[in-house]
Amino acid sequence: MSAPVVLVNCDVKELDGYAWHAAPSTYLEALVQGAGALPLLLPSMGPAIDLDAVLDRVDGVLLTGSRSNVHPTLYGAEAHEKDGPFDSRRDTTTLPLIRRAVARAMPVFAICRGLQELNVALGGTLVSEVQEMDGRRDHRAPEADSQDARFALAHHVEIVPGGKLAAVLGDARIDVNSLHRQAIGRLAPGLTVEATADDGTIEAVSIDGAAGFALATQWHPEYWVGSDAASSRLFAAFGAALREVRGARQAAE
Repeated sequence: MSAPVVLVNCDVKELDGYAWHAAPSTYLEALVQGAGALPLLLPSMGPAIDLDAVLDRVDGVLLTGSRSNVHPTLYGAEAHEKDGPFDSRRDTTTLPLIRRAVARAMPVFAICRGLQELNVALGGTLVSEVQEMDGRRDHRAPEADSQDARFALAHHVEIVPGGKLAAVLGDARIDVNSLHRQAIGRLAPGLTVEATADDGTIEAVSIDGAAGFALATQWHPEYWVGSDAASSRLFAAFGAALREVRGARQAAE
C-alpha cells in the first residue's frame, strides 16, 4: 500500500516582496516520521480552490498551529488590534475546508490554532488573552531563545475517561506544552471535550460521529513526536487511521 496523503493548510507570509504559502517543518516532519504519511500543502487561496476536488485525492487533514489568530468577526466578536496578528487568507480557506472534511468523516488532526479554527468552523467561539482571565494560568510560550525551551512541557492536562483521546493515550494525566493566548470559549455543537487543564481551559476535543481519528489538541504534539510518548502515540494513531482510509480507497479502485 502506498503512503497515505495528508492535506496540510498553509499560513500566508509576506517575505521578499512575495506572498509565501507555507507550513512549519515540525508538522511536516511529524507526519512523515510519526504518522508515515506524505504531506500535501494546500495554498490559502479561498474559493479559488475546489476543496472537494482536493479532498477526493487525500486521506486526511492536518490543521497546524500559527502565530496568527482566527479573526474575531468570524465568531461574532469585535476585532481589536491586540487580538492579532490575523491571516484572513488562511481563514477563508481553512474554515470551509474543515466543514467539508467533517461532512466527509475524514481523519482530522487539528493543533493549536487548528483546534480554534475547528471550534469556530462548527459554530463555537473563542476567548482572547486567557492569561488575563480570573483563575486562568498563563498559557503563553515562555520568553526564550531556544525553540526547545519555548516548546518545553509546561503543565498537565486531565484526559476525560472513556473518551476518544483516552482510547489513544489512556485515562491518564499527561504533561503538555503551552504556546497560546486564545482558547475555546463556547464549545461548538458537534464537538466533545476530551481533556482540560487544571484551570478549566479546554485542551482537547473530538468530532462527534467520526468513525476514525478526529481529534484536536491545544498543545503541540508535533514538536516532541520523536521523544515524548504521548505525542508519538497521537501521530501513530493518526497514521493508522490514514492507512485504513488509504487501504479502503485502493481496494475500491
